[in-house]
Amino acid sequence: MIQLSDIQSALARIRADIRVSPCTHSETFSGLTHNSIFLKLDNQQRTGAFKERGAPNKLLTLTAAERSRGVIAASAGNHAQGVAYHAGKHGIRARILMPLPTPLTKVSATRAYGAEVVLHGTNYDEAYEKALEQSQQDGLTLIHAFDDDAVIAGQGTLGLEILQQHPDIEVIVAPIGGGGLIGGIACAVKETNSAVQIFGVQPSRIPSMKAAVAEGKPVTLNSAKTIADGIAVRRAGDLTYPLIAKYVDEMVTVE
Repeated sequence: MIQLSDIQSALARIRADIRVSPCTHSETFSGLTHNSIFLKLDNQQRTGAFKERGAPNKLLTLTAAERSRGVIAASAGNHAQGVAYHAGKHGIRARILMPLPTPLTKVSATRAYGAEVVLHGTNYDEAYEKALEQSQQDGLTLIHAFDDDAVIAGQGTLGLEILQQHPDIEVIVAPIGGGGLIGGIACAVKETNSAVQIFGVQPSRIPSMKAAVAEGKPVTLNSAKTIADGIAVRRAGDLTYPLIAKYVDEMVTVE
């Protein structure tokens, strides 16, 4: 399980590659909740998502031999673009497996960042299985979207930034898909200030992390459709689950 020192090292490692995103006061949500609500705008990263934190941290920990062979990932969107963009910046060949139904805009964006895109399968699970197979066949390093210590530590740098920007923060609310984002944030924040409460949110149709906590281990749920497709993950991560179990105060689901 990652520690605070891993996240601090990740921040130093990727600082030149990512933007310090603003954590802006929201008058709308503050008014609706009668509270002081801030939004951490990591959609202002180059490819539009926090995935840019974990991807470069993983890439920058590769050995020279691993870099020369290249990397592979499976994703239908944000992780694909984060890996493609930062691999290109650092001269590392990247192959991305994307499901056949992936929107053309996401496929085109990933290719535009310099990655080789292979369309395979009807969903993420099938694309991931193919990526795993090809990583072993071709000697490529697999960069998992969330279940990887270096990726989790990279995502956790977002938590360190929040603490720097708002040292008096009391509660942090984050979405949960596989758990990489909230796992990293929760470790960073709780190990720095244990008084801060961490809440996770999942779609009620596919609450994989909540199910994992209830069962005491990750379990695989049936597929389900939700508008929150970016966090529609059927099985919580083996590496992220213990972080959530240890650090996250509560999880809620929404329709």
